[in-house]
Amino acid sequence: MTKTLLLYGDSNTHGTMPMPEPGAMGRFAHRHRWTSLLAADLDGWEVIPEGHPGRTTLHDDPIEGAHRNGLTVLPSILESHRPIDVVLLMLGTNDLKQRFSVNAGDIALSLERLVRVIRASGAGPMGGAPGVVLVAPPPIRETGALAQIFAGGEAKSQHLGREIGAVAARNGLPFVDLAGKIEVSAVDGIHYEAEAASVIAKLFADVIRAHF
Repeated sequence: MTKTLLLYGDSNTHGTMPMPEPGAMGRFAHRHRWTSLLAADLDGWEVIPEGHPGRTTLHDDPIEGAHRNGLTVLPSILESHRPIDVVLLMLGTNDLKQRFSVNAGDIALSLERLVRVIRASGAGPMGGAPGVVLVAPPPIRETGALAQIFAGGEAKSQHLGREIGAVAARNGLPFVDLAGKIEVSAVDGIHYEAEAASVIAKLFADVIRAHF
């Protein structure tokens, strides 16, 4: 029986290319995205990429739009794709924007709230709870066209792995920390270069096979 894996994330799940200027719309070709490589590697799984550029954990973005609030839209997305065996949750980078004024601990707690929503959703097989994999994105860099938007975020991002890892531990969740595994692009300090895709896909395939 085919299982379903929902990839719930932001622009780095969408496949957005590093931005040489704000608002750039580049996207890696389907075959080069880590989501596609993961799907090709996971036999017996339907892999659903659900990456929205600018998505936050639970903040209405006053500039880019309230529709980027990951908490608000999560229930409808879970219902749209049920039954879902596993949700891979990879958010937090956009919360580092200066406009939100939150630290790494706040971001981890926001992710924990999303975990509670997923577990209470009834969107798993037979109305049960989907499994969850929690991911800490790699530290960002304040460089390039997005540096001002993420001012102060680089230092905060250094603590994401520790804080999100603690949330995963107390909730008994598989955890992947991308720090030290991949790096953000020097072009904009937020998005990933093409070579990161195969690394991410292998890490996630390994954790799915190990736990599910």
